[in-house]
Amino acid sequence: GSVYYMLALFISGIGTTITGVNFIVTILKMRAPGMTLMRMPMFTWSILITMIIVLFAFPPLTIAIMMGSFDLLFGSNFFTTQNGGMDMLWANLFWIWGHPEVYIVILPAFGIFSEVITAFSKKNLFGYKSMVASMVAISILSFTVWVHHFYTMGQGALSNSFFSITTMLISVPTGVKIFNWLATLYKGKIEFTTPMLYTLGFIPIFTLGGVTGVMLAMASADYQYHNTLFLVAHFHYVLIPGTVFAVLAGFYYWWPMLFGFKLNEKIGKTAFWIIAVFFNVTFFPLFILGLNGATRRMSTYSAASGYGPLQMLSFIGALGLTVGFVVLVYGIYWSIRYEPRNLKADPWDARGLEWSTAMPVPAYNFAIVPTVSSLESFWDYKQGKEDIFKGKIEEIHMPSNSIIPFVMGMAFTAWGFCVIFSWWIPAIIFAIPIFWTLFHRSFNYDKGYHIHVDEIEKTEKTLNHLRGEII
Repeated sequence: GSVYYMLALFISGIGTTITGVNFIVTILKMRAPGMTLMRMPMFTWSILITMIIVLFAFPPLTIAIMMGSFDLLFGSNFFTTQNGGMDMLWANLFWIWGHPEVYIVILPAFGIFSEVITAFSKKNLFGYKSMVASMVAISILSFTVWVHHFYTMGQGALSNSFFSITTMLISVPTGVKIFNWLATLYKGKIEFTTPMLYTLGFIPIFTLGGVTGVMLAMASADYQYHNTLFLVAHFHYVLIPGTVFAVLAGFYYWWPMLFGFKLNEKIGKTAFWIIAVFFNVTFFPLFILGLNGATRRMSTYSAASGYGPLQMLSFIGALGLTVGFVVLVYGIYWSIRYEPRNLKADPWDARGLEWSTAMPVPAYNFAIVPTVSSLESFWDYKQGKEDIFKGKIEEIHMPSNSIIPFVMGMAFTAWGFCVIFSWWIPAIIFAIPIFWTLFHRSFNYDKGYHIHVDEIEKTEKTLNHLRGEII
């Protein structure tokens, strides 16, 4: 089991790191004409910074996994306490990756919320530069807080004090983002769509999670909170609104672009309210239980402890959450079956440049690549103040499809399975196609193919364009 865990993380970590490089190069080298870094959408900024964190956070995890694998497969003693091994070395290497990983998860969510808030408040994002600066600050500080996961492990008052300060400090740029979102909403023409409801629900719930995070940041107080249900509640109050709500907001927001029709708003809003209410019913009692001394991972507890009523309330909340997600899935099913398909382009009247494409989006994305002159180029285009589609339709170069990545993935799967059981000869055999596909993909200069002008024009005439126009 442990070897499986190690190898699964090792292989997925390689893929994540390579993906990080791919995203960074794409964002830096393939932006639209006129789109400088400070004209990029906030979601794109969030992905760029997240991928930079990936490049620095995953190598320590990869090294730790290799050391742990050597312990398990070859009898070395990096982490085992026999013969001079250090178990705390694993804890440090794991959490040097583990806490930046929290921001790898949360920063793209911040980008999604920024796009949704501007779309449904009908305002440009307040404090764009400070939002970018706050994400950069979060990315740097994320590498200075990992020890707060084990204040109680005996590293001393000086070390605990330093990491306590840095942990509290990281809440400052996060607070900047919260206030900027609130300022964007202020005096905006807010539309309470399903994506906006998930975004508005995120702000107070996540703020409560952040405040309890500051409580946990205090090393002396953490001796009371550590390993209790208070920590479990904090984690869920940050990660569920910060990731699940963001995924659902983005899911509803960008669904029309992918499939040419909206998800049903009535069912979507019903699912939101059930999920939001029962989320709090599930996890808020855990704050109280944790402060009363209830630890996590307890298999049983006595009636005299008094934990029973709040544990039952939390269980009822979990059942309610299940109902909420069932309603959400039903809404997707209903929409696929019955939702009208006569949707025009830019159905939300949004501000993001991606909505300037036809719907549903063709394989080549833009018949004419838009030219950007400001943060609000698409909005100005819709107001008739700017022309972002300059020039004429030309042939579009597209990359060729390839089966090589699939073959590489299957070879990695077979190699990992063999190493788990120490089947070394089959592992060597399956390693050959891994290296062959890597070299083939790296040095195969595929020229791709071109979509011709007449084909593009024919496709464009069949699609819905902004305000019904045909390019």
